[in-house]
Order: sequence, then C-alpha cells, then structure tokens
Amino acid sequence: MNPTQRNRHAALLKASGFEDCAALTVQSTDGEIPHGRELSFAWLTGTVMTGLTSVLLMGAALYVSFQGQDTFSTAYEALQLARPQQEPLAPTDMAAKSSRMRPVAATRSESEIIEASIRETVDGRDMIRNQPFIRIRATLATAGTSLSEGVPDYDPIAILNAVQPVEASAAALEVNTDVYGAEVEGEVAVKLASMPASFVPPTAISDQLAAEYVRSAVEATFYDDEAGPTLAYAALGPGVRDLGQSSDTGTLGGVAENVTVVPKTTPAGQAQLGRAERILTIKERSALQGVLRRNGFTEAMVVAIEDTLQNVFPSTELPAGTRLRILFGPSRTSNSLIPYRMSIYTHDNGSNSDVHRATVALTDKGQYVLGLAPPDIVFPEEDTEEINVANLPSVYRSIWETGRKHDLDDTTIERIIGMFAYDVEMTKKITPGDSIEILETPPDAQGRSELLYVGLTLGSTTRQLYRFMTDDGVIDFFDANGETGKRFLNRRPVEGGGTLRSRFGYRIHPIFKTRRLHTGVDLAARSGTPIYAAGDGVIEYYKWASGYGNKIEISHVNGYQTAYGHLSRFVDGLKTGSRVRQGQVIGYVGSTGQSTGPHLHFEIEINGNLVDPLSVKLPKDNVLPSQYEAQFAQTMAQINDLMQRKPAPVTVAQN
Repeated sequence: MNPTQRNRHAALLKASGFEDCAALTVQSTDGEIPHGRELSFAWLTGTVMTGLTSVLLMGAALYVSFQGQDTFSTAYEALQLARPQQEPLAPTDMAAKSSRMRPVAATRSESEIIEASIRETVDGRDMIRNQPFIRIRATLATAGTSLSEGVPDYDPIAILNAVQPVEASAAALEVNTDVYGAEVEGEVAVKLASMPASFVPPTAISDQLAAEYVRSAVEATFYDDEAGPTLAYAALGPGVRDLGQSSDTGTLGGVAENVTVVPKTTPAGQAQLGRAERILTIKERSALQGVLRRNGFTEAMVVAIEDTLQNVFPSTELPAGTRLRILFGPSRTSNSLIPYRMSIYTHDNGSNSDVHRATVALTDKGQYVLGLAPPDIVFPEEDTEEINVANLPSVYRSIWETGRKHDLDDTTIERIIGMFAYDVEMTKKITPGDSIEILETPPDAQGRSELLYVGLTLGSTTRQLYRFMTDDGVIDFFDANGETGKRFLNRRPVEGGGTLRSRFGYRIHPIFKTRRLHTGVDLAARSGTPIYAAGDGVIEYYKWASGYGNKIEISHVNGYQTAYGHLSRFVDGLKTGSRVRQGQVIGYVGSTGQSTGPHLHFEIEINGNLVDPLSVKLPKDNVLPSQYEAQFAQTMAQINDLMQRKPAPVTVAQN
C-alpha cells in the first residue's frame, strides 16, 4: 500500500472515531482503578463474580416464591433448640461459629417394664396379682436408617384396612388393666365379710379436711364447670381439675421431659441427605450387637464391626455408662443413612471422665476398619442427635423407624399409623422433638403383644388413643371423647396417597396464566393409578365435564360431597346412582380436560361450600356408645396411672 492510500485509510479510520493510541495492557497500578487502556484481572473477576452471585440470589428468590415457601434456609435461631452447656469448640455447642455446626436436640428412647397389681375374677373369686406391662417413651426418629428400609409405600387405603375394629381373641380377652391400689407380693385372694354390729370405724376425716371440703363446695357454686373450681392456693382432691388438666379432653396434662419442641421447617425442593451424629448413653449393661441393631446397623455391619474390634475391644458387652458416638451419612444405594463411624467411650470412675476405647470407620470399599478417635467433646448429660433438615423423614417413615427400634412388630406399627392417619398428614416431615408413647402387654408364648395405649405428640398437639373392648367383644381405640381416630372421609383417595402438587386456594393457573381459585388439591400419580371413593356414598355425576375431563361426584351423608377430576377412565359397572363404599376403586388417574400432567384433582364440599381437603376438620366415623362412658373413663384412668408409674428394677433397654 503506497503512502497516499495509507493516508486515505488513516483519515477514514479517524473520521469513524478510531484513535491511534497504546495497546491494551494488564500492567495497571496495583490497588488503583484501571484507567485508559489498562486492564485489571482482579476488577474483571470481581465484576463477573458479582454478576454471577446476583443471578444466583435472584434465581433462589424466584425458586422459593414459586414453591410457596417463605424461607429458603433454616437459621439456627429459628429452630429455638436448647443449647447444651459445653466447651466453645465442642461439636454439640451451637454457640460456636462454624459453617459445620448443626442444631442438636435431646433425644429420648426408653423401653421399660412396669408392674401393677391387677384385680381379676378367677372361678368366682376376686384375686389380685402382679401384672407386667411394657411402656415406651421416645422422640420420633429424625433420620431414616436401615431400620425403616423395605417398609410398604404409604397407601391410605391399606391404612384404612389396618384400623378396622377387631374381634377379641382369647389372648385379648385376658388383657386386664383393672389396677388395684395397693402393691402385693405374688397373688392374693380378696374375701368379703360382713362387719360386726359392734364395730365402730375410726374417724376418717379431720376438722381441717372437713373445712377444706366445705370451702371447695361453696366456691364451686361460682363456677359453671361441673368438675369444680381450680384453686391456685390449695391442692384439690380427686375429681377436681388441676391446673395441668385439659379442659377439652378432661385428661391430665403434663410436662414433656428431655424433649425439645421446635417449629416445623419445610426445605424447598428435595434436598440431599447429609451427615448427622448421634450420641447415646448405655443405661444398663447391654450387648453391643443389640445396641447397634437398634441404631440402624444391619446384621452384616454388626458382624464386620465385631470382627474389627476383637483385638482392641474384645468384650461384646457394654458396661453401664458407656457412651457411643455414631456418625451417619447418606447411602449410595438407598434413600437412608448408614453408619460412617462408631466410637466407644467407657467411663473411668477414678478420673470421672469418658475414655475413648475404640473407633471403627467405613471405607470407600464398604469395609469397617479401625480409625482414629474423633475430635474430643464434652458429652452432654442427655442423649442427643444432630438435626439436619435434609434428613428429616416423613411422619410415616419416622414412626416405622422408631417402632422397629423398639422391637414393635410390623402389624402393630401399621395399626398405630392407621390410628392417626385421618388426623395427621403422614407425608409431612416431622419436627425435631416430636414424640410417641406406647403401652402394651409383654409378648405371650407366640410373641404377640396387645396394644393398650398410644400417645403421639406432633409440634404442640398431643393425640391420645386408648384401647377399649365393648360387650360384643369388639376392640377399638378411642380418644378421651370416646371417638376413634378414623374419619368418615379419606383426604387423599388415590393409591399411595399421590404427590401433592397444588394446594387449595388462589394460584396462577398453569394453562391460562391468570390468578384463579384452585377449588381442590392436585395429587400427582402415574397414569392408571387407582382412585378410591373417599367415603361411603352415592355417585351423583359420572361423565365428562368441561375443564375437569372425566369427572366423578359422590354425595355423602350430612351435606358432604366429593369430586374427582381428570380421570383417564371410569370403572366398569358403576354409573350415576351407584352406591359405593369407602376404599372402593371408582376410576384411574389421568390427564383429561385442562391438565398439564397425570394427577387427581380432589374436592370436598360441605353444604355447597368448597373447603380445603387437607385441613378441614372432618367428623369421626365411630363414636363409643353412651352406655360405656363410665367404664371407658375408668379404663383411661387406669392406663394413665400405668403411664405415670415408676419402672420395675429391671428394664428392657434404654439406649
């Protein structure tokens, strides 16, 4: 290119705004803002990271909004858990600043034998003998382990069958909770004889007690409550409500011990399982194998651990006071936690300290080998377990986990779940601190036990059900009001319960993109999944409906009506006017009508008003006849007495 052409090109470039200046350089003044043609990799990286962080935060906010959650993470302060008094750097000290710290809750796991003197009639004679009972008090498991693997999938209809009243067997007829006040040794016969005419009983009431009785009777007139007044300055006798008594149920209240109650937290999305450490104390000399099995170790794990420990800890018995630290982590093959590490500490009375004896750890090859002791901690007085929100199981699985830990048979666990399934959303995650109490008879020669009482505490609500047998030999469980836990309508009438995709209330319609009232709940399931009648009733509508696709409407008693939409097909043989029973298959899940995927749209109407199927209070299906009120009240009092008794000197297990 000749000089003339170069000058012409230079003039054109200058006219277009091009500058003839130094090239770009990264040699900017350190710590200063780059100027002119200078570039700074630090400033460039900061700009990119700021933009990326902004995108992630905005995406997280949108994700939370779309999921209907009001929080994305759970701060420690929000859990309101009791902080153990420990050293600042102890893993169980929630005050220590560390990204690895997790909330820790006290756990309770007691299976005790209690004894009571029982009155019974044998060959026309009244006898009193000692009768043992098994009492379980435990916080619900906050993580699923191998104990709850293989449990049946949640199915409301199967639960319905599990809670049907049962005919009393010969063993059930022998169950007796008629507690006699005095303790006896062995067996005592009760004889009745008339008093001699000359007998004068001693004074049974003092002037002071008489004055107290008169005062209570007079003050009772100022109260509408038939049970009598509640006095803050005097201890009232039997029959008068104490401050801890519930005004709704009439049963005695109480204070939960060793339980930390926290608000419910629902993580957004399906989080991955995380690690958690469990610390437990052996209350009485126990076999290592049994302790490990009750804490989520499989038979193969127990054998492997015993083989690994045989040279450093050959004893298979754990003395009282032994501490175990078990670190759990996610399994590669199942949706449960497996033991990653287990450490044994025995108590040294001389130094009054817990001494590390052995640690076994799981390798990447799935073998347990001897490991180093974990970092030292100050052991808490109560058993504890780290709370990882991602690990919290559903109420359904947690009851299975807890029941198997305490050697309940599967039939008993299924019945316990069924007893509460109509009041409790079993697919919800539990809250740390939720607990269960159980009373049952010891196993008979065939290994069968009779369930007598179950108390389930979820959040701040406690539900109690008592065993009662009517004169016709039918056994069922009733609350303090004489009602069973069974509802006359099923809230999730699809096989397996379905997956909740959309709740009742206003939402943005997935098709029309406008804000509309969602008149029911959407329970997602595979196309063709059976749909059941939520309760006994008569089919009022059984055909196509605009928007709903294939739709069924069933009329129930007392102004209740249920509707089922988007069915793939109906069941042959049914039609308008057909009478159906609760649990009967009426159709199959589909995606007909205005639907974006296979699911059941389920509605409940009460006297023509749409209500939320998952939260509306539904009437009970069975109520104890009035002629049994006095007898049932006596049964409740006897069972409550058994639940308050001190355990016998020998306990089944406490770990």
